[in-house]
Amino acid sequence: MSNASSGLFRWKLHGNGRNIAPGEVVAAHERLSWPRTIGIGAQHVVAMFGATFLVPLLTGFPPATTLFFSAIGTLLFFLITAGKLPSYLGSSFALIAPIGAVSKTLGMSYAQGGVIATGATLLLVGVIVHFAGVRWIDALMPPIVTGAIVALIGLNLAPAAWNNVQNGPLTAVITIVSICLITVLFKGIIGRLSILFGVIIGYIAAVIQGEVVFDAINEAAWFGLPTFQAPAFDPSTLGLFVPVVFVLVAENVGHVKSVAAMTGENLDGVTGRALVADGLATVLAGSGGGSGTTTYAENIGVMAATRVYSTAAYVVAACVAFGLSLLPKFGAAIATIPPGVLGGAGTVLYGMIGMLGVRIWVQNRVDFSNPVNLNTAAVALVVAIANFTWSPFGMKFEGIALGTATALIVYHVMRMISRVRGTNLEQASPASAPAGTELEGEAYASRHRMKTQ
Repeated sequence: MSNASSGLFRWKLHGNGRNIAPGEVVAAHERLSWPRTIGIGAQHVVAMFGATFLVPLLTGFPPATTLFFSAIGTLLFFLITAGKLPSYLGSSFALIAPIGAVSKTLGMSYAQGGVIATGATLLLVGVIVHFAGVRWIDALMPPIVTGAIVALIGLNLAPAAWNNVQNGPLTAVITIVSICLITVLFKGIIGRLSILFGVIIGYIAAVIQGEVVFDAINEAAWFGLPTFQAPAFDPSTLGLFVPVVFVLVAENVGHVKSVAAMTGENLDGVTGRALVADGLATVLAGSGGGSGTTTYAENIGVMAATRVYSTAAYVVAACVAFGLSLLPKFGAAIATIPPGVLGGAGTVLYGMIGMLGVRIWVQNRVDFSNPVNLNTAAVALVVAIANFTWSPFGMKFEGIALGTATALIVYHVMRMISRVRGTNLEQASPASAPAGTELEGEAYASRHRMKTQ
């Protein structure tokens, strides 16, 4: 495929622009008719909306600002990848824990500095990958390590969910039950958006119980720019933020592999650009007061369901998100979501992030009868869940940072010793290997989370 001949913002019409023949897909450089493309773009906004807004609500960042930078980041991603890789850059769940920890101790501006450091590191990794390829990532982060890192990030957040639940127990239970029931009661897009609809139902329950204050909505203007805030930097925060880069790398590489598997195209050459784009988008978000970004598995689900991989739909989605970010009343309404709802949604989402790590192990058939794998996961998870803390030389390393380091060190040191001794060896499959079916690739692109879907 080549966009050079037609221009970056000019897509080839797929067939008659109305129908997709059996076995065909609408490629990145193609589009359906504009009304259909706009409709699919709006669907992408709905798909990413719940998770993208939930992150700033859980971390304290302004929702409208985060949405603003997610739109800018998505357009940057489109430009830097030359329109070859369809993706929406939504809020990263991997950053919730470090943002929350730093915000409580040093303030929001220092959390922004940590987000910028994370983005800058990811950008640097992207440059290296662009010139050196992705094989070194596969060697550094086999599935046992990748799964452990993803799982420990979700499980480390469990206390944060519990703190919110205690502020509105009944509302939290209603939110959790709603999410679970919608998931199994409805098919298609409604089932995939169970978290979004669960939050809406929980919000209604909170309104009935008098837990929502609407004053901020009444005071907000209809149109205006989001709230921007300058960042601040403290080296002591780096230990909390930089380990998140491992998750962002795995998500981006997995996203590329997933789209390649679904479209039948080799997209390895654009992996470095994808990392650079996500890194730059995260730097920009942190610079203005938005949460860091990542490629979204929620939108992979939309593409798999529609068979439309047109980047034109993502340009539309970014424009729609940008427009919504300029509606202060809209942002104020989102910010009124009470702790009980956030606690309920967080309980499900954080657990999902943890289980996505387990899913990576299952899909790659990680052998836990091998002590190397067993110890890698066991020690890393306990370090993260118990939130071990280490503060050398004025820097502070907590559960996620120490758990990530533990997974990497335990795996590679034990494996090296096993090679020397000739014991307990296994062939590690690549962390970024695509799964056996189309939708299985979602595990590598989530987050959240993360995709956390």
